[in-house]
Amino acid sequence: MRKTCLNEIYKLAKQDKRVVFFGSDIASGTLSQFREEMPDRFFMEGVSEANIVGVMSGLAMNGKIPYLNTIAVFLTRRCYEQIFLDAAMHDLKIRLVGSGGGLVYAPLGPTHLAFEDISLMRAIPNMTIVAPCDSEEMKRLMPQTLDREGPMYIRLGKGGDPIVSSPDKDFRIGKATLMREGADALIITTGVTLKMVLDAAAGLKNKGIEAAVLHMHTIKPIDSEAVMKAARKVKAIVTVEENSIAGGLGSAVSEIAAEAAFSPAKRFARLALPDAFPAKYGSQEQLMDFYGLTTEKIISSVGNLLKR
Repeated sequence: MRKTCLNEIYKLAKQDKRVVFFGSDIASGTLSQFREEMPDRFFMEGVSEANIVGVMSGLAMNGKIPYLNTIAVFLTRRCYEQIFLDAAMHDLKIRLVGSGGGLVYAPLGPTHLAFEDISLMRAIPNMTIVAPCDSEEMKRLMPQTLDREGPMYIRLGKGGDPIVSSPDKDFRIGKATLMREGADALIITTGVTLKMVLDAAAGLKNKGIEAAVLHMHTIKPIDSEAVMKAARKVKAIVTVEENSIAGGLGSAVSEIAAEAAFSPAKRFARLALPDAFPAKYGSQEQLMDFYGLTTEKIISSVGNLLKR
């Protein structure tokens, strides 16, 4: 996914001289073709993310469209004030590409786990947040980033994620994708957890439960209309995300559901990372299992809600 994203940035730069790329302490071979062909628009900085965001904001004020790629925790935590005040307050067109969203860097422990990046960025006015599910969806996303107004945070997985998106599904920033119809329950997810959600929906079908799957690749602005339309048909809603339970996708959907005042009320559950510092080391898969972000847990959560 990361390689696809960076390749698409290179293509955008070839067609539009406004595009500028920044990297922060990432592999020297990254986008070598970009560096060789457009050296005046390629900047590989050190561990100075806050300064980079300030420079990007200045460039954006002068008509450039700067893209920055670095590890998600450094991009969101380390330069939050600069993103908030320098870029978002002025509604500038900067593109922040966070590698390793969620539990990707599990072997490195809590300092490198972006378990709250969606929550942090969601609190920033004017910010668009996008979490594609695979590299093919990334290809459809990146051309749309060129002319969209305001700052944008693009959350990446670890790469090599299975392709689960469908080219026949329309992809537009700000519009959710209904991956599967269902009249019993609705499962809403974002990013790479779409794969386990689709697997869970298939498992539920074997139990006689038809679950709709709504892929919320754009978390902000959230597609309230799509949530409402899909939610009206079902008895239960479950959100699934590789992000903290505090302030992420589940929070956004619960706000929509609460304000909708459904009668009867929808049965609701959020599957997410706990509101706590991750205390475990291991692989991404091991930590996902430890925190209950699994196909089996989704199936049991939906089943339990419907039994109430």
